[in-house]
Amino acid sequence: MIHSALAGASPSAALLADIKRTTRRYILENFLMGSLETELRDEDSFLDRHIVDSTGFLELVMHIEQTYGVVLEDDELTPDNLDSLDAIAAFVARKRGLAA
Repeated sequence: MIHSALAGASPSAALLADIKRTTRRYILENFLMGSLETELRDEDSFLDRHIVDSTGFLELVMHIEQTYGVVLEDDELTPDNLDSLDAIAAFVARKRGLAA
């Protein structure tokens, strides 16, 4: 299901915050098993904090594609695009043709 907040929306801080909130919830539920003890800041590197491993990144990519209706190409599967909530929000906005 494509996340409805992005359909036809103009880029805004609220939109980026929504992408981060949705992705944070997915990561907490699927990789940190709902642990509220783990603080996940928007700029935290998933790799540096050992939150997501290589298999987890594939799951995260599938989540992003299904949630936001974008297709990630092989050359886009980089830490610059996927290694933090900030990076993911900016990347999704760019993929959707929105300035981040």
